[in-house]
Amino acid sequence: MRMVTIVFLTALSVVLPILIWAQPARQLGLPAPGPVYRNLAYIPDGHERHKLDLYLPAKGESFPLIVYVHGGAFKAGSKEMGVPLDLLSEGYAVASINYRLSRHAKFPAQIEDCKAAVRWLRRHADKYGIDPNHFASLGYSAGGYLAVMLGVTGDIKDFDVGENLDQSSAVQAVVDFFGPTDFLQMDAHRLPGGMVHDAEDSPESELFGGPIQQNKEKVSKANPINYISPADPPFLIFHGDADPLVPHHQSVLLEEALKKAGVPVLFYTVKGAGHGDFKDPNVPQLTRNFLKKYLKSYSPTPDKLP
Repeated sequence: MRMVTIVFLTALSVVLPILIWAQPARQLGLPAPGPVYRNLAYIPDGHERHKLDLYLPAKGESFPLIVYVHGGAFKAGSKEMGVPLDLLSEGYAVASINYRLSRHAKFPAQIEDCKAAVRWLRRHADKYGIDPNHFASLGYSAGGYLAVMLGVTGDIKDFDVGENLDQSSAVQAVVDFFGPTDFLQMDAHRLPGGMVHDAEDSPESELFGGPIQQNKEKVSKANPINYISPADPPFLIFHGDADPLVPHHQSVLLEEALKKAGVPVLFYTVKGAGHGDFKDPNVPQLTRNFLKKYLKSYSPTPDKLP
């Protein structure tokens, strides 16, 4: 029995950080009030991860769209996890997307998949009654990182591959919940006892197929700061200052770079909070205010249109 217990605890010490990364900031469990379209294939290759679920509000048409990207350390999680269904009552459609995990493919497959999903959604906007000119990306943790990458690469074609290339993969607003930014700086700012990211078996090293500090050139291509330009959409960033998995400093770096480029950004630090599970009532209120200002009510200038 003692040996079984030891084995179980050892396995738990390996799996627990992944499970924590996989948890969104909120688990809503709300029923969808309107039509739901599940397992829509945004790439016609039959891959299990190239599918999305689309949720629509009960009434209306030409809905602004939230492109929701789940977390999970790039190695776990699914489109069914933590979907922000509360935003449906605010008049937004929500597309929750799956993407290839690190066991399926290495970077940049993950952002390529997200951009393919955005292009597919824009191609089929009329069919589902969504507004192709008002897309926002939103994600937690690893999903937050991918939401940010969608925001900063809308004017870059490096990650646009596959179908619907005549459609834009740009988004018009970004909501980033505690996503990483510069993988190479994570350990320099981690909290005591926090996750070690430079390790050979870390989620980041698995994403790139080797220890990140030994693959700096490859990893630098994944840093969203390297793609920021003044044309990027507005950003809303949330991060707990006691996050043991993704250091708070990661969002500090992102905010500084966005401000330097003149991109509208609001960075809200959740005091005393760890990796999600925020109790601060300002978080949902700021999210609603941001989306109303920059997505629902915002009319992009011609050069901002996809």
